[in-house]
Amino acid sequence: MFRRREDSAEALPPNPTDDDVAKEFIAVENSIEELQTAFSEAHSPEPERSWWVRLRHGLSRSSGSIGEGLTSIFTKRKLNTEMLDDLEDVLVRADLGVATAARISKVIGESRYDKDIGVEEVKAILASEIERVLIPCAQPLNIDVSKKPFVILVIGVNGSGKTTTIGKLAAQFKAKGLSVLLAAGDTFRAAAIEQLRIWGKRLDCPVIAHEQGGDASALAFDAMKAARECGTEVMMMDTAGRLQNRVELMAELEKIIRVMKKIDPEAPHAVLLVLDATVGQNAISQVEIFSRFAGVTGLVMTKLDGTARGGILVSIADKFKLPIHFIGVGESASDLEAFEAREFARAIAGMEI
Repeated sequence: MFRRREDSAEALPPNPTDDDVAKEFIAVENSIEELQTAFSEAHSPEPERSWWVRLRHGLSRSSGSIGEGLTSIFTKRKLNTEMLDDLEDVLVRADLGVATAARISKVIGESRYDKDIGVEEVKAILASEIERVLIPCAQPLNIDVSKKPFVILVIGVNGSGKTTTIGKLAAQFKAKGLSVLLAAGDTFRAAAIEQLRIWGKRLDCPVIAHEQGGDASALAFDAMKAARECGTEVMMMDTAGRLQNRVELMAELEKIIRVMKKIDPEAPHAVLLVLDATVGQNAISQVEIFSRFAGVTGLVMTKLDGTARGGILVSIADKFKLPIHFIGVGESASDLEAFEAREFARAIAGMEI
């Protein structure tokens, strides 16, 4: 049954035409194909490329953009104020953030002003400073199996990759021997519900779902009860995408959390905000608003491949100091990995590990 949403980014017409229905089923079919491919790749004996190679490739547009800017500035001549200003501009355009860019420029200028300096030396300093910002935020997602279930609420705006991220994380948890239950809380999209059902079938883990258009908070209640009765170790709940500036939609998240706490006062034990790297500075606003309404405990950044805006993760780390648990640099399940500060810093600076 279709239901109108206030959020225009995912609005469904009140009286769907044949074309509307056809488009929805096409979306489901496309999702099935993507998930089947991701699942098969996740269970291949060995990935074709190491994580480091995939990370370097995924961040190549970001590092290439920064590298071109550095090459145009540092040409074996003595460092001066104009060059430092140009460097700061390059880093800001790469979405590293004004504060981070200013700090890096200051570090380079303090010890090397009026001295010869080359691109590789600047890259080394850049990588070192980015790593310093990221190290406190590079924290694993620790699952406390004594909770049963350890409840993970996954939130974010439309199209950030929440549902796919849940499937990939579920595959990782299952590989570690954890029992997992999935809750299809994006009740506005038939494709999202079907995606989780496919993952559940492939991974042999139960999926709690209601009909499209159902109450997500009621689903949360049913899913937590089912997980408790089964002694499930990890419960992951999907949520509908919502724009961070829609207060009424954000209030729905608050309701989901209130309902969860009726069953377990400590739930949800983790609130993961999934961010799309391609949105750049808009991600700052997302972190601010979602943290206010849902108490974000950690971040997952997706779609770092194919964008020159990977530096936004550095800006977010510097501003919010939130744990960064995972990053994604591709579509396959193996392209979502635990976040490592040194690897990311050197990849975005265009250096070898």
